[in-house]
Amino acid sequence: MIAQLDSEHVVLVGDAGQAIGVAPKDEVHGRDTPLHLAFSCYVFDAEGRVLLTRRADDKLTWPGVWTNSCCGHPQPSEPIARAVARRLRHELGLAASRIDLMLPRFRYRAVMASGIVEYEVCPVYRAIVETDPQANPEEVGAVRWMSWAGFAEGVLSGDLEISPWCREQVPELVAIGDDPLRWPSADVALLPPAAIPD
Repeated sequence: MIAQLDSEHVVLVGDAGQAIGVAPKDEVHGRDTPLHLAFSCYVFDAEGRVLLTRRADDKLTWPGVWTNSCCGHPQPSEPIARAVARRLRHELGLAASRIDLMLPRFRYRAVMASGIVEYEVCPVYRAIVETDPQANPEEVGAVRWMSWAGFAEGVLSGDLEISPWCREQVPELVAIGDDPLRWPSADVALLPPAAIPD
């Protein structure tokens, strides 16, 4: 059984993408954040609109910043797609009809003005939903739907202020194709070893 949200642990990752341990989530993010396993998810509706979220104002990292639909950390031995579904329910009250791997090897490091660091091996997923979100205010301050083309153009031009990981992910997603509903899924065998449970 997965640990309760108030006792989440993250999987620590080595340079080659292998799991090297675990640590409590609330002790990991700081000025010397170790590389760890996470995920990003972009939620789309049947029209191909993407769901953006504004991170809650009391988040430790990038509070109040607009970003992609959902992010999180898989628990030790939890398949990432299951973690995506869990966080979509918790943060947005959404049950996805499909969850597909898009960018299996995305990795980034970003530093806030306060010095807090995010340093993640962060596979990127697409989720398709048929309902509107019911945002959890502890996680999400606001939501909005945008056309994918308008969103991508805003990110690529720099006109849209967005989280640093999203800014790096969007060009890679754009390279897959113009229609996010027709993007081909990536092979799960391309995930880093830490993301493939025993």
